[in-house]
Amino acid sequence: MDSGASEVAHDFPPFFRVHRDGRIERYKTFDHIRPVPAGLDPSTGVESKDVVLSPETGLSARIFIPKIDGSDRKLPLLVHHHGGGFCTGSPFDTIVNGILSTMVTRAHVVAISVGYRLAPEYPLPIAYEDSFEALKWIAGHSGGSGPEPWLNRYADLRQVFIQGESAGATISHHVAVRAGAAGLAGVQIKGMLIVHPYFGGGGMDEMYKFMCPMSSGLDHDPKVNPAVDPDLPKMACEKVLVCVAEKDSLRDGGVKYYETLCESEWEGKAELEETKDEGHCFHAFTKNERAEQLIKKMVDFITED
Repeated sequence: MDSGASEVAHDFPPFFRVHRDGRIERYKTFDHIRPVPAGLDPSTGVESKDVVLSPETGLSARIFIPKIDGSDRKLPLLVHHHGGGFCTGSPFDTIVNGILSTMVTRAHVVAISVGYRLAPEYPLPIAYEDSFEALKWIAGHSGGSGPEPWLNRYADLRQVFIQGESAGATISHHVAVRAGAAGLAGVQIKGMLIVHPYFGGGGMDEMYKFMCPMSSGLDHDPKVNPAVDPDLPKMACEKVLVCVAEKDSLRDGGVKYYETLCESEWEGKAELEETKDEGHCFHAFTKNERAEQLIKKMVDFITED
């Protein structure tokens, strides 16, 4: 191999680096996160299945349903976007399956986690576009005759909640704004869980600009700076819970996002929840009292009237 080609042109630890020949090498930081097959989890009664939303792009998702008691009553739908810096993560791994099995069981909802295509192989805004396409696919089930039987049978699309962690929270916000601006019919978004979001900062800005070559710059890009988004007042969401962690390098961006919502003309209700003495997405990796408190807050946000 040409030694020049093997030289590193861009380095974004702990995610990936790019060699001068264009080869992308991912760090092994997340190798401990493993794929989990779909199926029945006998410990919780949660059942999951994988679906392809678009054969053309390969857009896929995993659907989770709780143990059903035989009632014909449909359940709220939780639409989930995983984290991972827009360049790693999956609906099919241990992290997402742990988070959503808990949410599905405790909040008694149906959940679908979107397998958007990852940067840098698929540059942003592809992840945003995939995620909105997924919501449109979901909305196609509003008459009970969509392509996925589980959504037709179990999901109440008049009670939709959107959830995302980290980069997934950034995507979730975009999807809700896009749905409102487009007047998307077929789903009614009741609430949104924005957990440890990326809205600039935290050492990710240069990586974001590399992954999103079309971005006009972070200060002027409405996807990561909602304050400059003229469509923000149209956000199709009645309420938002913004979760931040005291020791998270992205904390200040999350607080600013909450303040932006409060100061905007969006007519919904925003709430800020800060966890002390914890870092980024700690609840996905740690079981302690503070993680339990955060999860309970998230579940209550969905189940409260």
